[in-house]
Amino acid sequence: MSPALHAVVVLALAVVIDLAVGDPPNRWHPVAWIGRALDRGRARLCHGAPARLFVAGGALTLGVMALAALAGSVVVVVAHALGPVGLVLEAAALKSTLALRGLARAARSVAAALAAGDLAAARASLGFHLVSRPTAGLDAAQVASGAIESVAENLADSFVAPLLFYLAFGVPGALAYRALNTADTMLGYREGALEHFGKLAARLDDLANLVPAPLAALTIVMAAGRRCRAAWSTMLHDHAHTASPNAGWTMSATAGALRVTLEKPTTYRLGHGPNPTPTDIDRAIRLVTRAAAIALVLAFAVRFII
Repeated sequence: MSPALHAVVVLALAVVIDLAVGDPPNRWHPVAWIGRALDRGRARLCHGAPARLFVAGGALTLGVMALAALAGSVVVVVAHALGPVGLVLEAAALKSTLALRGLARAARSVAAALAAGDLAAARASLGFHLVSRPTAGLDAAQVASGAIESVAENLADSFVAPLLFYLAFGVPGALAYRALNTADTMLGYREGALEHFGKLAARLDDLANLVPAPLAALTIVMAAGRRCRAAWSTMLHDHAHTASPNAGWTMSATAGALRVTLEKPTTYRLGHGPNPTPTDIDRAIRLVTRAAAIALVLAFAVRFII
């Protein structure tokens, strides 16, 4: 099997596994293992002066990334030794970096709670599954916005970026990216000791997503169909309104495609339409699913060309 065909088969199998099975229990999920390692490292190392915090947090981030890449390398070696059966092993490892089915399920749980009029349950589901921001004071529209923003942002973080890192660096690269992104999610906050402890993770994650984020946004524009112009213009106008240099790309494109306003209170407003509703969460899931399919087809084409 040629390298190009090998990569395409592994990618296709990984996506099929994700869509068919979703995420395994945390005790079997590599990303959960990464999270536990980061959590234990933070408990032991997150103290001291700013310089010490930066060095310790950077060492933890790079160390976990290196372990993830090493694990990916072992998977590749074993997979090659197994022959055709090894394709499934390699795909399963790559699948651990993807989260389309889990993302859609989490967003639908928020939409269902909002549709049932249970704002408390919707807030709880949003905060538990999708966002790190406080959710207790959010109204229904803000909860719907948070769900849509997370769905849009995770197209880049949980699909396009792992896909690109796999094409460039194989399974070790995809797993190293997932470790970095997890470190940014857990440590990359501008508050307290994490301001310094998680700084390297945050900056490296920004750098790693400089290409995947706008590419993911372009797939949303392509998936928007008749609303592609609105998605394109909103993306160009609003993508820089977020604190993150990358998150605004997919979120603003989604706001334009859905013709709604996405808002994080006191932080940013993206788009120029009405406030989102539970129905718009479902529309966002369908939009991002189409965008992911476009990204996958483009990845297949690029892999065969290169």
